[in-house]
Amino acid sequence: MALIEVRNVSKAYRGDGTETQALSGVTFDIRDGEFVAIIGPSGSGKSTLLHILGFLDRPSSGEYRFQGEAITEYSERAAAEVRNSRMGFIFQMFNLLPRASVFENVALPLLYSSVPEKEWDERTRRAVEAVGLTHRIRHEPAKLSGGEQQRVAIARALVTNPALILADEPTGNLDTKSGGEIMEILAALNASGHTIILITHETYTAEYAGRIIGLRDGRIERDEAVANRRTTRDHFMK
Repeated sequence: MALIEVRNVSKAYRGDGTETQALSGVTFDIRDGEFVAIIGPSGSGKSTLLHILGFLDRPSSGEYRFQGEAITEYSERAAAEVRNSRMGFIFQMFNLLPRASVFENVALPLLYSSVPEKEWDERTRRAVEAVGLTHRIRHEPAKLSGGEQQRVAIARALVTNPALILADEPTGNLDTKSGGEIMEILAALNASGHTIILITHETYTAEYAGRIIGLRDGRIERDEAVANRRTTRDHFMK
């Protein structure tokens, strides 16, 4: 069974007497353990698709099944529980609490999870270690570089051990070197078994994934394996 099944999904937004079609008849599967990049220009439907995949929005028509269950089968409360326990989110803007330490920011999702409190400390420390920031664990975000702040965001996404990590333009606010380091971390997480969906408009970033789904005007224009996946060294040489 696929982790994600999307069948003929469309999404339309209505307002002021007009209708905007953001997605039109999108169909694909994502298997457990894949690293998939969804790429396209502004207005292609990437953000809308991310919101649907992350249970932040619902399609106007079609079917989306996550781990075998359709999103329409969930109440808003149940959908929120799935987001927190089975999905991890990484955003372009980091979204860290400015007055909280690295440890406190990473531990935050555990406050709303079913993970026993006695496991919180160990889980948080393991997640921070996984992104190489143990030496910064008591620092606040203002004392970190942009790349380090994004590492904190990755650790926060990992701490509940989610089935799926959704990364929305994770290198968009970073320089080339820091962006390459973030992509290396995501590639390593995928190599260790994590399923990752990367939203990006950059071809060279998308090529760190094993598969690219290209969107244009709300439709899939290509869905193909990456023949030669990039490495961090490739990124630095650009």
